[in-house]
Amino acid sequence: MKAGIVSTVATLAFTLAAALAGAPAAAHDHDALAKAVAGEHRTPEYAARDAARNPAATLEFLGFDQNLVIVEVSPGGGWYTEILAPAVRGHGKLVAAHFPADATSEYMQRVRGEFLAKLAANPAVYDQVEVIGYQAGTDNALGATGSADLVLTFRNIHGMIRGGTLDAFLADAYAVLKSGGRLGIVQHRAPAGADPAAAGESGYVPQAWLIEQVEAAGFKLEAASEVNANPKDTADHPGGVWALPPRLRHGEENRDKYLAIGESDRMTLRFIKP
Repeated sequence: MKAGIVSTVATLAFTLAAALAGAPAAAHDHDALAKAVAGEHRTPEYAARDAARNPAATLEFLGFDQNLVIVEVSPGGGWYTEILAPAVRGHGKLVAAHFPADATSEYMQRVRGEFLAKLAANPAVYDQVEVIGYQAGTDNALGATGSADLVLTFRNIHGMIRGGTLDAFLADAYAVLKSGGRLGIVQHRAPAGADPAAAGESGYVPQAWLIEQVEAAGFKLEAASEVNANPKDTADHPGGVWALPPRLRHGEENRDKYLAIGESDRMTLRFIKP
């Protein structure tokens, strides 16, 4: 009997010690990304873009792990949020750095409101997502210094160029990342030698120039991938990248031509904070 009591006490002591040591609540799921991509919660129109956007391969390349603290900058309607949120839920943390709550733009208020409504409508998937209002260049704009493992932004650099906030964003990303943390960027790619100033109107950014800007902010390019490359895209369409799907801004005009091209040619870059 004494042996049984001692064994029970020892087991309880070990369990308590593990809890105090911060033992994980759930086992690591090596299929987390695949399950998230295949999830029934995803917007059908979003899932239809998977073949063009390669979300699992893209996130794996950019350094995804479900135990990380990840900051997604300018998530828009939540295309990648739909994948990231369930993939880290119960393990890591997803911070969605969206438009500020007090944004004066009607467009920003609408998009932020729609994003928040999406999250509220499905707490089983999104209840652990932290939404912050992001204003580039403010103190702790993306979170406390050194608090994140991975900062991601998808097809947003041209908007930062147009708004004059690229340098501030890079400084914010550098500040929030831990040493050894990574910055992942996916962006429409302009031909080599293109004028970066035109990116705000065309959506296309020259890759070599962008790498220079990011490295000037203190990052080091760790790797570049062609996972989202599209050699059919000449990047010279009237109306810029938005002539292509899924936007198809010209409607029926040259619709078949743009559908045949597909989504934009995109660079996929992974940087590290030394």
